[in-house]
Amino acid sequence: MSYEVTFSKGALKQFQKLSPELQERIQTKIDELADNPRPDGVAKLKNGDNRYRIRVGYYRILYDISDNILLIIIVRVGHRREVYREDK
Repeated sequence: MSYEVTFSKGALKQFQKLSPELQERIQTKIDELADNPRPDGVAKLKNGDNRYRIRVGYYRILYDISDNILLIIIVRVGHRREVYREDK
């Protein structure tokens, strides 16, 4: 079963600010999530119920999984130094 993958409004803005080369690398990882939402190397975040993280070099993709409706929502995309910071 394949999951539907969508971006939150904020994550889409973050993604669009990245260089085209980086966007391509990240998009490849995101596309792979549709078939396997919990690939090797994924980490479940402690402060989120169904929030997970995958690494792409120095960048991170944070996403939520809804198994009951087969949906993955990308909630943040960014450099590892900034992606975990709360919005102010």
